[in-house]
Amino acid sequence: MSPPPVEDPSDLSVREMYEMFLDAKQLDYTEETLRDYETRLRQFVEWAEDGNEIERMGDITGWQLEQFKPYRQGQDLAPTTMKGQMTALKVWLDYAADIEAVDDMLPYKVNVPTLTQTEETDDTLLEADDAKALIEHYRESQVEYATERHVALELAWFTGARLGALRSLDVGDYQSADQLIWFRHHPDSTPLKKKVDGERPVGLPPETCEVLDVWIKSVRPDKRDGDGRRPLLCSRQGRPSVSTIQNWIYQATLPCVASSCPHGKDPRSCEWTERSKASQCPSSRSPHQVRTGSITWQLNTGLSFEAVGTRVNSDPDTLRRYYDKASDVEKLEQRRRAFVEKLNFESDDS
Repeated sequence: MSPPPVEDPSDLSVREMYEMFLDAKQLDYTEETLRDYETRLRQFVEWAEDGNEIERMGDITGWQLEQFKPYRQGQDLAPTTMKGQMTALKVWLDYAADIEAVDDMLPYKVNVPTLTQTEETDDTLLEADDAKALIEHYRESQVEYATERHVALELAWFTGARLGALRSLDVGDYQSADQLIWFRHHPDSTPLKKKVDGERPVGLPPETCEVLDVWIKSVRPDKRDGDGRRPLLCSRQGRPSVSTIQNWIYQATLPCVASSCPHGKDPRSCEWTERSKASQCPSSRSPHQVRTGSITWQLNTGLSFEAVGTRVNSDPDTLRRYYDKASDVEKLEQRRRAFVEKLNFESDDS
């Protein structure tokens, strides 16, 4: 998209600047990050166009930015969502200031909330016991073994990978004999969040490999994507979209799959069991919540933050702050495993 033919960039409409920003950042951001900016900034664009007297970028004032904040807060957003909303707005205005569409100081007038560590983290995750029950159900099922949702859940849980990384996998990235899978960066089609730094092999349990072997040999649609690659997670149309994989995960984690409904509903008539409505079930889990649960579980097994960080492509400090959802007792057990032998009198030669 070429820039609109205007002499003064401050005359650009809010929507024109929104579209220019998304176009300019296509090479800088992954598809998932770009989609986040598109969603968050669209809220401001629609608010600005809806009778708030902002016809051009030059009309935006600090007062209007402050008015937008309570408008979004009034929609009962989670603290982290609100922070993401205002951070995206500031980044967008930084871009606008760089091309002289707004005053240099305007981005600094965006009031980005400062959150406590408790507010920064979302405690919703797929619990290890629930993951175990679900995965055991799929492994024992004659009907659902090695289906799309089963394969997606096995990969998400036992790698702890991000959604974009799962989508990037090709059949050739899986090495059955070595029981591992490679995550690789394809910048023009399926980029990893940390690009080349995100490339890594991840070991898989033998049972997961058995599932993948059956999936590839007997279940996976024989399709290629637009680049001629053979996606590991594959639909009848080829490489699935992000929303399709999200839906597979939501369906895979419906609690009634492996146990009775915790909400008192009959799965035979419950609308949440419909393919397009699984995300509405309060107890189904998103790919990010599966990742969080997986990371917590891996840490609870005694793996170090460094080892888990390598597997899931995240630095140890980030894991400690955002992903380690272990209880205080579980954290005590993690520390105890590392030092209990040193604290044992019997190991003291003196």
